[in-house]
Amino acid sequence: MIYSLVKWLEAAGYHFPGIGLWNYITFRAGVAIIISLIISLLFGGKIIQFLKRLQVGETIRDLGLEGQKEKEGTPTMGGVIIIMAIVIPCLLVADLENIYILLMLLATTWMGIIGFTDDYIKVFRKNKDGLSGKFKVLGQIGLGTIVALTMLVSDDVVVRMDQELAAEKGYEIVKTFEVPDDKGIPVEVAYVKTTLTNIPFLKGNDFDYCQLLWFLGDNAARFVWIVFIPLIIFIVTA
Repeated sequence: MIYSLVKWLEAAGYHFPGIGLWNYITFRAGVAIIISLIISLLFGGKIIQFLKRLQVGETIRDLGLEGQKEKEGTPTMGGVIIIMAIVIPCLLVADLENIYILLMLLATTWMGIIGFTDDYIKVFRKNKDGLSGKFKVLGQIGLGTIVALTMLVSDDVVVRMDQELAAEKGYEIVKTFEVPDDKGIPVEVAYVKTTLTNIPFLKGNDFDYCQLLWFLGDNAARFVWIVFIPLIIFIVTA
């Protein structure tokens, strides 16, 4: 919200000392960390005390284990502190037009709702099993489907690569621009729409999901969703 306000002020011709700092992601990341720490340190304890007053505590089955009674009454639903420490700084200082920020906020909130529902059933419905496992899995599958479809259809989800390489590979080029290389020479770079990803710690780690449908030849890109969506769902739920 602050970042959006700053962009609006700049577009309207208002310039204040230091306002340009908000255009740097490193500055906004630092501000987000500070806000997150403030929420965790200053409000975390108060939230825990509030949950204790509401008697929102963990009930422990008597298994005859040493120290299990010490855990009884430990406030549950404490994950709300983590959710607040992530979501609030992002809403304040992040670029809310960035598709990756929106996906992150969606995933965090979505999974937070699942966790909250699980704790609510345990505490207020007095059901120690909480939310049924099948509903948890269905919730994660739903999130994975949304993420996968967004990555497939959104023009904002792109891969940056050398323009010549993009043209050679036949990728759909969304945008081109110039960036200086190590010697300061301008190089043509492109944002391309592709299912290309990378595998960490492997040499030549670029991998295109279309390769899994090699037997379809030039039609692989049309049907890549058949493997892409299930794999993204698996990654989200695993």
